[in-house]
Amino acid sequence: MSGISSDVIRGYNDTMILYLLLDAPSYGYEISKQIKKMSNEKYIIKETTLYSAFTRMEKNGYIESFYGDTENEKRRTYYRITEAGRNYYREKCEEWTLTKEVVENFISKY
Repeated sequence: MSGISSDVIRGYNDTMILYLLLDAPSYGYEISKQIKKMSNEKYIIKETTLYSAFTRMEKNGYIESFYGDTENEKRRTYYRITEAGRNYYREKCEEWTLTKEVVENFISKY
């Protein structure tokens, strides 16, 4: 298997993005690189998927966007997690624990 199907992981893109924003704000390209690196290149998030997630999460109040202060670089849009986003992240982690527990009952240990 070369990678993870986007259908399988779709419900957890927000969780991965929020995890990467827990400690510090970041921008799209850096977040996509971190997802690729942390998944050992088994999952590469598509740019459209990433920016759709940003739009959805900002609309839901889970993240906020702002422009970074850069004099010599292209102006970047950064994202930071909100308190609502931290709560949502905790909920998604609890959901994942339950989901994993249920699905493991149906996975053959061959």
